[in-house]
Amino acid sequence: METKLSTKGQVVLPGPIRRQLGLQAGDSLDVKVQAGSVMLIPRRKRSRQVRILVDRITGLPVLSAGPEAPLLTSRQVREILSEFP
Repeated sequence: METKLSTKGQVVLPGPIRRQLGLQAGDSLDVKVQAGSVMLIPRRKRSRQVRILVDRITGLPVLSAGPEAPLLTSRQVREILSEFP
């Protein structure tokens, strides 16, 4: 994916990358230069605890990252999964 540097030195992270990493507006990133490349490393406020729960309606096991986890639409899930080999 490609993005551009603005005249203010700002970079826009493409939506699929933000969603894959669970990044939201206002999240902090560490910036490092390594081997001539710029690295952006998300600062985690706290790690999310993923749990396996049983869906009350279907009785099937589901993963839950808690109420604060970003919700994904089916389209977003397909987009994220399309990036995996």
